[in-house]
Amino acid sequence: QLHLVESGGGLVQTGGSLRLSCAASGSTFRDYGMGWFRQAPGKAREFVSGVSRSGSSRYYSDSVQGRFFISRDNANNVVYLQMDNLKPEDTATYSCAAAHGDRWFPRMDFKYEYWGQGTQVTVSS
Repeated sequence: QLHLVESGGGLVQTGGSLRLSCAASGSTFRDYGMGWFRQAPGKAREFVSGVSRSGSSRYYSDSVQGRFFISRDNANNVVYLQMDNLKPEDTATYSCAAAHGDRWFPRMDFKYEYWGQGTQVTVSS
């Protein structure tokens, strides 16, 4: 089992930046592909970004491409989401998720086995 805990959310103005962290424990972190998803009130959960086990492959939704950057530190069992040039439409609860490497399809939320509790990001206009 893998336990995930997000941090780093908060309130920021339009154009600002935040860095989210997701700390993992309980299993071999490097065996898992990781993803970030978000959900705004009244909307469906949506894929934001994903990173492969080694960190060599990264994926982004069209809405965040060029503004967000995902990375991971396998030595310290952490995945990060650097969010720059934030917009009000980025306001949501952000959750990290993990799927075992050979079952990882970055954009498919139903393929992820483990989820964190989420961290709130609010971007004011």
